[in-house]
Parts: sequence; structure tokens; C-alpha cells
Amino acid sequence: MSNIAVIGTGYVGLSSGACFAHLGHVVTCVDVVQLKIDNLNKGILPIVETGLEELVAEGVAAGKLIFTTDVVSAVKNADVVFLCVPTPEGADGSADLSYIQTAARTLSPLLRSGAIVVNKSTVPVGSTKVVERELKRPDVSVVSNPEFLREGSAIQDFLHPDRVVVGSDNQEAAIAVGALYEKVGAPVVVTDPASAETIKYAANAFLATKISYINAVAAICEGVGADINDVVLGLGYDKRIGHEFLRPGPGWGGSCFPKDTKAMVKIAQDAGYDFGLLKGVITVNDQQYGRIVDKIRTAAGGTLKGKKIASWGLTFKALTDDLRDSPAVEIITRLLADGASVSVFDPTVTVAPKGLDAITVCSSPLEACAGADVIAVLTEWDDFRWVSPVEAAGAVSVKQIVDARNLLDRSEWRRAGFEYQGIGR
Repeated sequence: MSNIAVIGTGYVGLSSGACFAHLGHVVTCVDVVQLKIDNLNKGILPIVETGLEELVAEGVAAGKLIFTTDVVSAVKNADVVFLCVPTPEGADGSADLSYIQTAARTLSPLLRSGAIVVNKSTVPVGSTKVVERELKRPDVSVVSNPEFLREGSAIQDFLHPDRVVVGSDNQEAAIAVGALYEKVGAPVVVTDPASAETIKYAANAFLATKISYINAVAAICEGVGADINDVVLGLGYDKRIGHEFLRPGPGWGGSCFPKDTKAMVKIAQDAGYDFGLLKGVITVNDQQYGRIVDKIRTAAGGTLKGKKIASWGLTFKALTDDLRDSPAVEIITRLLADGASVSVFDPTVTVAPKGLDAITVCSSPLEACAGADVIAVLTEWDDFRWVSPVEAAGAVSVKQIVDARNLLDRSEWRRAGFEYQGIGR
């Protein structure tokens, strides 16, 4: 059992802290926002994440999970301190390290000799050295331990990972960090800091590439009359390829892929390599937003001006309330700019987010459909699978549906009189 401090209670920090407590460690999570800490101590979470609420309650009840704004008390006796602070995208596409640097400077005088500071946030190659320079503590080791958590399944991913990556020039420190994960029983990849940092970016860039690739193939399928679902099935059985991340949709988004792909392009540029392949992946993703808007425009009769669109979904993926770089948000923004009105239902959205004040937020999928010219399925919530096509047909003005997630039973919707458009079908 180790004494762990986690700096930052955002998505990564809160999920990691709760999971480490579940594994038996004593964890103190620190944040500068008093209201967030007060709410966490009351069991009120700032994010939607499957299983997290139960895990937080378990850790707090066992006395193994503590929330505080007092960084001194959290850090002074910590064996390991995880930096889980934001690394937003900078103006040139690189990651902004200012939060990491500030955290390191704050921690420097508080750390006990022999403590280990861990970069858990996604950080550019060389960030371990940046933290070392800010700490100015040769008696403290700095380790890279990138996270591979998917929103919606973060707890499962943390407790049952494919691998744990640890990067350090200090073998003893690397072993100590790897030992924190002993109970999860996953392979531990121990390497140097630069390699560990590159692994995270390379993984996200590759997954984004798979999604852009299958979206491009879906466009070809529409042109030649093939069915993307059958194509994916045939591809996925090839063990060299697999089924994961070969699901066509409105494009990729969220808090990781957009900024990490751009950061990877910038890292390559700084290293003297023009990463044209990844630039193409980003371009294809932007084109996919436009393709979905074009499908909705066609379904609306060739123009969006004065048309009402019912959007099913707003978050970037199901099982989360995260709107950051959501394809749904981007598509709706473009629909509004072309003169459409948009009614939205999403299980986790109750008010219009900043920048989308013009939308109408509804309390059910059918309410969003009232008087609609087109229904657009933009997030893959299971709630939408169970909507009766017959009831939806009675609510809309025109029976048109664009299923940008290939989520629905197209035969059932066509039997209800809808013109159905999917992706690559």
C-alpha cells in the first residue's frame, strides 16, 4: 500500500484516484476549486462516468479516498504524486504545459526526499525533463505514466488495462510506479520517458487514423453500393486489423483525439518530419462533419434554411456528458449557420451549452422530433434504439432520418415510412 497524492480532480485525476483507492492505496485528491472539493465530499461528481460514483463512495467510506484543497497536507507524506492537470492545445497545435509547470513549482518545496512525481496527463515528448527543471529537486524522481482511459469505460480501462506504460531514467522509481498497478495483473512496459510519452500520442493518433480510414471507406461504399457494416465485418475478422475503432460515424472528437493528433503533428514537425499521413487523418475527419451536414441538407430537400432538425445526441460519445470537440456540436453549429433551427435531446444535457444558445433542449427524443423536417442521430446513446419509429413518424413533419451512427434498425424505420440514410450503406 502506498500513500498517493493526485493533483487535479478532472476526468483523469478523479478516475485514477478512485481506482487507486479501490486497489488499496491511500489517495488524497487535490484541486484548487473549493466548490468542486465540497461537492466531491458530498458525493456529487463533476462528470458522468460509468461506475465512478460507486467507486468514489467506496473509497471515501473506507477512508482511502480524501478530497481537499490543502496541497501541503496532501503532498508532505506522499510516496507518489500524480500530476493530472490540463494540457490544453496551444495556438500552434502543441500542448500547453503551463499548468504542469505551475504544479511542479508549487510541489517543489513540499515533497519529501525520495518522493516520485508522475506525469499522468498527456504531455509532449520531453515533458519529464520540463518537470525536473521546474522541481529543481535531484532527490525527487520524475516518471511518465500515461493514461489510456476511454470516457464511458474509464473504470474498466483502469482496472483491466491492456498494458501499463512507465517511463523513467531511474529504474527504482519505475519499478515503484509499476508496483502500484500490481493487482490489475496487466503487462508493465518499462521504458525511457521519451518513449513512454511517444507511446500515448502514437496510440491516440493510430486510433484516430482507424476511424478516419473507415469513414473514408464508408464514403466509397456509398459510391459503389457496398454496405459498410459487411465491409467492417470482413475486415475485422483479420487478426492483423481487428474490429475495434472500425465503426463509421460523424467523426472523432472528445478531449483527447483532436488535441493529441495536432500535438503529434507538431512533435513530428519539431523533430524534422512532415507527418503528412496524420495531417490527412485530421483532414478526413473535418470532411466527415461536412458529409453529415450534406446528408442532412439533402434529406431536408436541398436547403437547410427555415428547416427544423431534430438532433438525437450532443455529447461526443455515449455514456459521458463531455461536449469537448463533439462532432455533434460541430455539425449542429454548421446547421445553425446554414439557417436551420435545431431541437436537441441528449440524456446528459439539460441546458444549451455555451455557443449553442439558439438550440432548443428537449426532455425526450420524441419532443425533439415535434415538427421536424429531419431527424439526425449524432450520438450513439442506446436510448435512441428503443424509440418507436411509428411514434416518431407521428411527431415529425417530414419522415426523413439521417443515422450518422448506423445505430437504428433501418428496415424498421423504413417500414414506418421514413427515408433512411446511414453511413456507408
